[in-house]
Amino acid sequence: MKRAGFSRLVMGLAASATMLAGCSGGGPSTNAQLPPASFVGTQEAPGEEYIIGPLDELTIFVWRNPELGSKVQVRPDGRITTPLIADMPAVGKTPKMLSEDIKLALSNYIQNPLVSVIVNNFSGTYSQQIRIVGATEKPASLPYRANMTLLDAMIAVGGLSEYAAGNRARLVRYDKTSGKQKEYKVRINDLIKQGDIKANVQLSPGDVIIIPESMF
Repeated sequence: MKRAGFSRLVMGLAASATMLAGCSGGGPSTNAQLPPASFVGTQEAPGEEYIIGPLDELTIFVWRNPELGSKVQVRPDGRITTPLIADMPAVGKTPKMLSEDIKLALSNYIQNPLVSVIVNNFSGTYSQQIRIVGATEKPASLPYRANMTLLDAMIAVGGLSEYAAGNRARLVRYDKTSGKQKEYKVRINDLIKQGDIKANVQLSPGDVIIIPESMF
């Protein structure tokens, strides 16, 4: 698909967002389908349960003590250093958890500190990424963002390759309840070539999208 056509499709889908209706059940087989995504205004920031990963960029804000705040990047060893605090572990924590740890450390120096942690640019841990492999323009691992959909992921990788069998694509998702992986059928051709917004589905951290090539 040409870039101009792909861009027109995206704008058309956005204009039709409020017309989204109906859903189909999901299940454990590749024939199962996920319910269509709700267009609720995609957020560019991670959700509250986002797990901080290496190389994420953070803003630390300490109320009434701006000199103790800073903008830092999480080091490859998973730690950060801020004024008065050296080598604070950050990887594996949510922003709220990290703010509580910083608050505890600063309590040795100031009374009742109020700390906020904001994730500015993020890569995410392996379990927080969306991976798209197979017949796409540029297979990639993408950091998961709150309310991320299949359409968002396909835009990020430039759409399908020329010989992709998009309607035979599969979404592999780890089910925490059963402790097993489940596969769902996704209709990427219908989504990005036919403009069927019901084929758009909500993604979850750790999802893997596998797109096969057509046999002819």
